[in-house]
Amino acid sequence: MVPENKDGLNNQAASETSIPEPPSIHPSFIQVAKPYIFEQTIQQCIAAMGVNPLREEGLRLQGVTWIDNVRRVLYLPIRTFNTAVVYYHKFRLVHPDSEYNYMDAAAAALFTACKIEDTLKKSREIVCAAYNLKLPPSEHISPDNPVFEVHARGIIGLERLMLEASGFDFRTRHPQKTLIKLARHYGLTSQSQVSNVAYRISQDLYRTFAPIKQTASTMAFTCLELAGRLLDQRIEAVELGVDYEKWKTSREEVMETLFDLLELYTHSRGSTSVGPHFPADRFLTVRIPLNKEAEAQGLPRYTHWVNESRDPKATNGAKSGKELALEKAGARLHPLTPVAANGERPRAGEKGRDGAVRFMLDTECADAEKARVSEYFKVEMEEYIAPYGYHTATSAERRTVCASDSIGPPATFAAIAGAEQKYTGLYLGFERWKSGTN
Repeated sequence: MVPENKDGLNNQAASETSIPEPPSIHPSFIQVAKPYIFEQTIQQCIAAMGVNPLREEGLRLQGVTWIDNVRRVLYLPIRTFNTAVVYYHKFRLVHPDSEYNYMDAAAAALFTACKIEDTLKKSREIVCAAYNLKLPPSEHISPDNPVFEVHARGIIGLERLMLEASGFDFRTRHPQKTLIKLARHYGLTSQSQVSNVAYRISQDLYRTFAPIKQTASTMAFTCLELAGRLLDQRIEAVELGVDYEKWKTSREEVMETLFDLLELYTHSRGSTSVGPHFPADRFLTVRIPLNKEAEAQGLPRYTHWVNESRDPKATNGAKSGKELALEKAGARLHPLTPVAANGERPRAGEKGRDGAVRFMLDTECADAEKARVSEYFKVEMEEYIAPYGYHTATSAERRTVCASDSIGPPATFAAIAGAEQKYTGLYLGFERWKSGTN
């Protein structure tokens, strides 16, 4: 009986020691939906992905043109076009152009928008409509053709990435509704030339990043003012901004959108619907008084722009140590990547492997959760100051008692040195455990 008990105890002890320690619990990444993405964040996203700005602009215009042409063939309403372009813009701010074909991304954005706006179209129908645009009517083929099988599946696969890039935010805004209300408010009829041009400008506006930067009222005021200036039928109440406060907008935001549109018409006039109907010098004539107004009132080119603070020790434009370390590593932080409660970000190319990504709409709820969870990931450290004369004392003096009443009970230099070495070893061991190295 005795040997059996010993063997049982030994087996139990062996089983207890062989059980590995459970992995540390990851706080998970939280991605909050962003209905508005300002110009500074947009430029940071493009720089973080290493995309050429000229190439980005070209692919952006081509993708929006593709969406517009296909939705006209499928007789989709303007609201589906608006939503599709917004999803296309947000997708391209997260994924670099080298990872996909712009036509596949545009098709996936249109496919997703059809579901959101309840104008359902099959992926085969979208691919077929785009394919038939290149052929004469006599050579058109039906969506049931097996040629579209591979492309249709690819669009369905990109749909999930579209939703993730937008943070599963299904809130949409359409400036055309507000534009019609403003046109009626200022006495313009549906047959008015200004209202017709303003409506077409609202479609060209989606070839810029303005739809993800501005509210619907800001875009509506911009289209109405620019149409009046182009046709030389200016509306004084619109230009003075009498109703800005009522519609929760400002002159700075309207001016930023005006400049975005004028830059589009100046550099890419042929890719728009309004640009070819006006001479090129007309847009320059319209911009000159706007430049003078912005300079006189001190209006910034881009609103909500925050100047990045630099290291106070870095002078003459020198970069801080953190920026230099990131440049040496060849990586820049992407502003739209989710962040965990402990400040950790997912590694590039391994999204979802380091921890779960949860999508939230309420910013306050996400901040409260991060603050609560971050309490369990704080690194608490104790700073110990050696007594005066410790570093200059000899070995014999360090073995003597040197503590006074101000620092508590008596202690020896040897005990102090041992405690200091102990805390240093614990801290280094914690850092090795945190970094995952042995």
